[in-house]
Amino acid sequence: MLGYIVQRILAAIPVMGFVALFVFLMLRLTPGDPAAIIAGDTATPEQLERIRDALGLNDPLHIQFFSWVADLLRGDFGVSVISNRPVIDLIAARMEPTISLALTTIILSVLIAVPLGVIAAWKQGTLIDKFVMVISVLGFSVPVFVIGYLMISLFAMQLNWFPVQGFRPIGDGLGDFLHRIALPTFTLTLLYIALIARITRTSMLEILGDDYVRTARAKGLPEWRVLTRHALRNCSVPIITVIGIGFALIISGVVVTESVFNLPGLGRLTVDAVLARDYPVIQAVILLASLIYVVINLLIDIAYVLLDPRIRYA
Repeated sequence: MLGYIVQRILAAIPVMGFVALFVFLMLRLTPGDPAAIIAGDTATPEQLERIRDALGLNDPLHIQFFSWVADLLRGDFGVSVISNRPVIDLIAARMEPTISLALTTIILSVLIAVPLGVIAAWKQGTLIDKFVMVISVLGFSVPVFVIGYLMISLFAMQLNWFPVQGFRPIGDGLGDFLHRIALPTFTLTLLYIALIARITRTSMLEILGDDYVRTARAKGLPEWRVLTRHALRNCSVPIITVIGIGFALIISGVVVTESVFNLPGLGRLTVDAVLARDYPVIQAVILLASLIYVVINLLIDIAYVLLDPRIRYA
């Protein structure tokens, strides 16, 4: 098992290297000049040239790339060309809203979707099963921003239960934090309930017809125990995989939700950096998102090893 985990960690190194190269070239070869954005429309050519020299934009691409990688290995993500603040400080200041939204969404989605998927598989073909499938189709079909605006219209503007936008750190009080994060969480939860419930139902249907499940029922075990300890446990690998990937997707793809609810997270930071062509910030955010994907996939692989004895004792 240890050898398998080490192998997976080593395999992630060239992946991150390729991502770094791709991000660097993608930003450098697209149209636009960050020096012109910093200096403004009235800048002279001499001023633009001085800014490019200061940013290292006049150096050859390979020198820029290796210099950037060397800084990354030292933990230096550079300085924002717009705010003139260290990129790591900007990211750290925006992490809490994004991580909070991701955690509350995944926790709520799992608590609702996994039982729904189990019940839908258990009651296959009944109204309960059809209801869960309808919810799944709706969750996949309706765009996130539409759900968000509907949530704002109903619960914030008409019922006045929640604020329209904004964020409060959990340090300011749990109640105020939950009150502010509720609507964005409900918006994303509808999507991930659809995803997790559908995968849970499909995985359970493949297991419920196996011999050991019939044997467990023949022994007179309670149905809830058959469904949870025997069926759900043995089909947990694809469910865990979807939950892990969903968590990574939320962190790296909350641009729309954070924009709708005006959350000061990584999504908003990315949008602002792209509009301003702030190279250091864009590169750091994309690399962070890629690293999160790699780490989560590694954790999924470890969970797979722990749940599958054939790999554990290989």
